[in-house]
Amino acid sequence: MGAIFRREVRSYFTSPIGYIFLAAFYAYSGVMFANYSLESGYTRLDSVFSALLIIIIVLIPVLTMRTISEEKRTKTDQCLLTAPVGLGSIVVGKFLAAFLIYIIAIAITGVFAVRATECVVVGNIVALALVGGAYIAIGIFCSSFTENQIVAAVISFIALIFVSFLSTIGNLLPFEWLTTVCEKVSFGERYYSFTYGLFDFSNVVFFLSAIVAFLFLTVRVLEKRRWG
Repeated sequence: MGAIFRREVRSYFTSPIGYIFLAAFYAYSGVMFANYSLESGYTRLDSVFSALLIIIIVLIPVLTMRTISEEKRTKTDQCLLTAPVGLGSIVVGKFLAAFLIYIIAIAITGVFAVRATECVVVGNIVALALVGGAYIAIGIFCSSFTENQIVAAVISFIALIFVSFLSTIGNLLPFEWLTTVCEKVSFGERYYSFTYGLFDFSNVVFFLSAIVAFLFLTVRVLEKRRWG
C-alpha cells in the first residue's frame, strides 16, 4: 500500500492535476473568505464553509478521474491486478494519496480560523475533511467503471450532485417517508449541520461509513475485473 500511495502522490505533481486542484481551491476559498468575512467584517465562517461544498463537488471529480480509469487506458491495471498485493491495499493507497492532496488544499482554512478566532471553525474543518473523503471515495468508485478520465469526471460530478442534494430531490417526492429518508442520507444536509455549529457524532459516523462503503465497492469492481 505504501508503494501505491507514494506512486499516486508523485503522479499528482508530475502532471497538472495536483496543481490545478490546489490552485483552483485556494483561489475559490480565498475569494469566498474575502467576500463573506474580510470585506463585511463578519468573523463567523459558516457562510464560507457552506460555499466550499460547491467547489469540492466540482473539483473532486478532477482529482479522482484518473485514479483507476488511467490505469485501464494505459493497460497498467493488468500489472496491478496480477501484482502480489491486495486489491484493498491498492484502493486504499489511491484513496489516501488523493485525500492527502485534498487535506493540503483545505489546510488553508486553518488560516481563516486564525483570522476569525472562532472555535466552531474546528468543527467545520473536520466536516470539510469528512465530506471530502466521502466524495473522493465516490470519485474513485466512479473512476473504476471506465478508462476515459473525462467520462469518469462527469459520472463523479453527477453522483456528487445527487448525494449532496438528496434532500431537495426528496422534497419533490410524493411520499413523506421517502422525503425523510432522502434528508437522512443527504450529504449536503449532514455537512451543513456542521456549518451551523452543531457537532453531531452521528454525522461523523455517516461520512466515515460512506468512505468505507465506496472503497469496499471499488475493491469489488476490481475483483470482478481481476477474475473476469
